[in-house]
Amino acid sequence: METITLGAGCFWCVEAIFQELEGVKTVESGYSGGHVKNPTYEEVCSDITGHAEVCQLTYDPQTISLSDILIVFFKTHNPTTLNRQGNDVGSYYRSAIFFHTEEQELEAIAVKKELDNSGEFDAPIVTEIEKITSFYKAENYHQDFYKIHGEQPYCTFVIQPKIEKVKKFFGDKLKKK
Repeated sequence: METITLGAGCFWCVEAIFQELEGVKTVESGYSGGHVKNPTYEEVCSDITGHAEVCQLTYDPQTISLSDILIVFFKTHNPTTLNRQGNDVGSYYRSAIFFHTEEQELEAIAVKKELDNSGEFDAPIVTEIEKITSFYKAENYHQDFYKIHGEQPYCTFVIQPKIEKVKKFFGDKLKKK
């Protein structure tokens, strides 16, 4: 098993997407990239702790490659907007890859460069790629948010379209039901 930590805006969206993928064993919402120990959601959302909302994935590289995870990551959020995803604005919504190994760093750089050069995006990718220094698990009410609250308007209007996109473009990567 390997672990990678990804920030792509609201962690509820990221969690819901990656929970769908075959080979992804666990997805935990949390905070990385900041300078305050054990931050709370309120502190992170104050935009003064330096943390990003992230999901830490544990995955089986024999079942799903890091490259596939990163392609899903890049194509299910807008990696060209700085500190913003849709209506969610703040540095804690930034696009970021927190790698755990040198191999992950090299793969993240390569995938980002390939997508940047592909012309698929209208602007340069601004996703940060940095070594993880800490991960703080978010409060329990953030875990499995979409699974528990899928009928709430945010879930219906923001998360559900992302899941439909994953099903449409990455159907071969989904868990068998």
